[in-house]
Amino acid sequence: MLKKSFELKLRALSQEDCIAINKAFQTQGWNKPVSQYETYLELHEAGKRDIIIAEIDHEFAGYLTIQWQSDYPPFKEKAIPEVVDFNVLKKFQRRGIGSALMDEAEQRIALVSAYAGIGVGMTQDYGAAQVLYVQRNYVPDGRGLVCNHQPVTHGDEVTIDDSLVLYLIKKL
Repeated sequence: MLKKSFELKLRALSQEDCIAINKAFQTQGWNKPVSQYETYLELHEAGKRDIIIAEIDHEFAGYLTIQWQSDYPPFKEKAIPEVVDFNVLKKFQRRGIGSALMDEAEQRIALVSAYAGIGVGMTQDYGAAQVLYVQRNYVPDGRGLVCNHQPVTHGDEVTIDDSLVLYLIKKL
């Protein structure tokens, strides 16, 4: 079976996107509030984040953000920008959209840093992302698991949710 070709466009977040993104994620059962994207737009306009939108044939397909000053202390201390909140709609996954978003993010980050950072969740929901990051040559930063930006140490009890991550780094 032949794959249908499609037009992929990467662009900046606009005000009109805030509601459209919310609705797109609601359709697949995810709660991504409009206010989150309005805040991202403000952060983008202030130069604190880049928000890269992916469209397939003029339809929203996914996005990622680059946080220029990471909240994760080891990245912040070394001025390593962090890719944060990276999502591709389920119906558009496995088409190279995530790779295209990461390529663009890494090109932008390379203009200001020799390294890019990213945190990845530890549950099965993040399995595709874990594989993608390894394929793109991201490696653990060597500090182990982190919960709410704080190191997890032997004997700690943590809740397994989106705040439990492993931070990865890549030399660009």
